[in-house]
Amino acid sequence: MSTAATVLARLKAGNARFVADKLDGKLQDSARRTVLTTGQAPHAIILSCADSRVVPEFAFDSGLGELFVIRVAGNVANTSSVASIEYAVAHLGTKLIVVLGHESCGAVTAAIGGGDNGPNLNHLLGLVQPAVDACKGQSVNDTVKKNAQLTVEELKARSEIISKAAEGDLQIVPAYYTLGSGEVTFLD
Repeated sequence: MSTAATVLARLKAGNARFVADKLDGKLQDSARRTVLTTGQAPHAIILSCADSRVVPEFAFDSGLGELFVIRVAGNVANTSSVASIEYAVAHLGTKLIVVLGHESCGAVTAAIGGGDNGPNLNHLLGLVQPAVDACKGQSVNDTVKKNAQLTVEELKARSEIISKAAEGDLQIVPAYYTLGSGEVTFLD
């Protein structure tokens, strides 16, 4: 079983290949699909925004079964995203969670803008509000980074499964994706 540090190094190496347009494209064929019919053992959990421009599997040059990806606007820790992460931590033994925010996030921009966006979107944007409050007068991208950092803490606060695992060998890190370059910067 890989450690969080080795998995993080693997993600960084994959991102370097992605940025350099040197994707290896491994583990993306019928043979890999066949192997995965008996189960999964992803090496990292990625809580990412639903934005179509941010695709964690590409950004980290990962193949089928390597990442357990949860995508929700604003990469927020809502009940469903937390439960999905709990599953991967408790049942798949995954040792690394990356909360991946990104440049020019529409959900963060909408939260900063305020207003009535309807009950569902208002609820989601409310989960981004602590970052907005912490970053008054700062840029959208600074708020995106703060949101990723606060979401790390929210995952621990909202889940006994995650917080207990984080006391052991589970690592949770915030990260920031730059749209133009594809570079992922780890914030801690």
